[in-house]
Amino acid sequence: MAERLQKYIARMGVCSRRKAEELIADGRVTVDGVPATLGISVEPGCNEIKIDGKRIAVEEELVYIMLNKPRGYVTTTQDERGRKTVMELVRDVGTRVYPVGRLDMFSEGLLLLTNDGKLTKYLTHPSHDVEKQYLTRVVGDMQRAKEILKAPMSLDGRALKPFQFRVLNENENGTLLLFTISEGRNRQIRRMCEAAGLRVVRLRRIAEGDLLLGDLPVGKWRFLTDAEITGLKQMLQ
Repeated sequence: MAERLQKYIARMGVCSRRKAEELIADGRVTVDGVPATLGISVEPGCNEIKIDGKRIAVEEELVYIMLNKPRGYVTTTQDERGRKTVMELVRDVGTRVYPVGRLDMFSEGLLLLTNDGKLTKYLTHPSHDVEKQYLTRVVGDMQRAKEILKAPMSLDGRALKPFQFRVLNENENGTLLLFTISEGRNRQIRRMCEAAGLRVVRLRRIAEGDLLLGDLPVGKWRFLTDAEITGLKQMLQ
C-alpha cells in the first residue's frame, strides 16, 4: 500500500518527517534511481529509496493476516467521515499492515491484510483472475432472477467476466446463494443482484483463491499459515 515518501523515511527511523521533506527538496533522495519530488508516494517493498546514494529502506518482515470483517467497518486505513475502519481491529498485529482489496461497509467476511506490496499489487490488478466466493442471502423473485443472472451481464457499460452462482437453500427468509467471481468491481455482487431484481440481506466473503475463512470468529484475525503464504507467493512466480 502506497504512503508518502517523507512519512516512509520518518517511519524507517532515518529522520523526522520535516527533515525528510528538506532532503527531498534538496534533491538528495531518489526513488528507483530518479530524483524524488515532494508529495510522491512509494510502496514499501516495491521501490528502492536512497538518500545521498545510500539505500535507506529497511527490509520489513513480511506479515500476512486474515481478518473476519464485521458489518459496519470500512475497508480503508482512515476515513474522512469518521466511520470505523478495519485498522481498528488489527491494532495488535505488531506491525503496519494494509487491506488487500475491499469489502463494502455492509459486507462481511474474509479480508487479507499484509505489508507485502508486490503481492497486494498482484491480487488487486484487474488482469489477474483470483477467484473469490461469497455467501449471499437475498430476497425477491428467484425464478426471474436466475434467468437474468445466467445471461451475460454488464456494469457501467462494461461486460462482466464469467461468474458462477448456485442456490444453496430457499425458505421464508429468502434464498442463500453462493457466488464465485474473479473480478472485484465496486459493489459487484450487490449490483448484480439488484439488476436481477433481488435485494441483498447479507453478503459474506468466505474464500479468496485458496484462502478459506473457516471458523474464524467475526471481528478476529489470525496469521496465515506457512502453507497459505506459500500458496500466495506461488501466484507471483
